[in-house]
Amino acid sequence: MDDNSDLKDLIRTIPDHPKPGIMFRDISTLMLEGEAFGAAVNRLAGLLDGDKPDLVAGIEARGFVFASALAYKLGCGVLMLRKAGKLPGPTISIEYALEYGTDMLEMHDDACGPGAKVVLVDDLIATGGTALAAVELLRGRGARIDQALFVIDLPEIGGAAKLAAADVSPHALFEFDGD
Repeated sequence: MDDNSDLKDLIRTIPDHPKPGIMFRDISTLMLEGEAFGAAVNRLAGLLDGDKPDLVAGIEARGFVFASALAYKLGCGVLMLRKAGKLPGPTISIEYALEYGTDMLEMHDDACGPGAKVVLVDDLIATGGTALAAVELLRGRGARIDQALFVIDLPEIGGAAKLAAADVSPHALFEFDGD
C-alpha cells in the first residue's frame, strides 16, 4: 500500500461518533476537494489487478460516489447495492448481522448475471459485515468478484482480513489505526 498521506491528511476525525469511544473517519472532507477526490479515484483504479471489470458495485451511500466515478473512469457500468426498500422494481436481497441487530442489502434482480466480473467499492472497510453481505449477494447471482476497493481500511477491526478469507482481495488507499 502506498502512503497516500496527502489524501489521508484530508480525512476529518470526529471523536465519539456515533457512540462514545468511536473515532469516526469522515471522508466528506476529502470529497470536498476536487483534485483530491479525482486523485483518490485515479489511485483506486490503479489498485485493480487484471482486466477491467464489467461492473463496479457501490455500497450505499458513500460507496455510490466512488463507484460511479470509478466506473466512469474505467468505462464500465455501475451497480447500486442499497438498503431495503430503496430500489423500484424486482429486487433480490440479503440480510446480515450488525453489532446490534440486522440490516439488509438489495439490488435489482437483473443488475448482473452469471459470469459478470464485478469489483466492490466502498469508502471504508471496518468490520466487513456489509462488504461480505455484498459479496454473497453478488455471488448468489453468479458474479465473479475477487477484488474490493476502499479509500480507508481500519485493519484492527478485521474486515479486510474477513474479505481475504472469502477469496476477495481487499485494496485500500490508506489505513487508520484504532477505531
